[in-house]
Amino acid sequence: MDWEPTRRSLHGVAELLLAGPQHRATERIDLQVAEGGFATVAGPALRVEGAELLTDSARLPLAGRTYAEVAAQAGLEAGEPAGVYSGGPGIRADETITFDPDALKSLLAAFSAGDRALREFAPDVTPVLWPEHFDVAITLDEVNYGVSPGDGHLGEPYAYVGPFEAREGEFWNAPFGAARPLRDLDGEVTAFFRAGRELL
Repeated sequence: MDWEPTRRSLHGVAELLLAGPQHRATERIDLQVAEGGFATVAGPALRVEGAELLTDSARLPLAGRTYAEVAAQAGLEAGEPAGVYSGGPGIRADETITFDPDALKSLLAAFSAGDRALREFAPDVTPVLWPEHFDVAITLDEVNYGVSPGDGHLGEPYAYVGPFEAREGEFWNAPFGAARPLRDLDGEVTAFFRAGRELL
């Protein structure tokens, strides 16, 4: 499956249409996984459900339109959270949103699986969907745990354990710690997080 076009477009939606408007209104950039997609945690109330953007008053199609066009219809300004971080995806508001239906379904399912596993693994910590790296994650005792939809390290959805200090051993197979494709975990994402914590 060619994940990249859909992942890039979805990342742009998270950054330009949700996190940016939220940051301009509340100075917060954190997002949350929601039923069928993801959402803001503060105003304005915005949610992605499948291939649509939901506002308080409308369901707006995303695919085949630019971020600027969708934002205008929603009464928003498309744009990243300015001045908060560097090294984001560099997606422009005039780019066209492109979704492959199968890739979209799989990527949103990966976020849902990650959020569910993180809440089971650490019930007292709230998972955050970060717009910069576009992963759902928590930090616990100087270790990052999360699920990414894929990136330059691994081009498909994967779970990771990333300790602040580098570790050595068979489990630690990535420059930032340990990573496993979700397809290899067979739903046992929580067990992977627990295995990493035990080794630490």
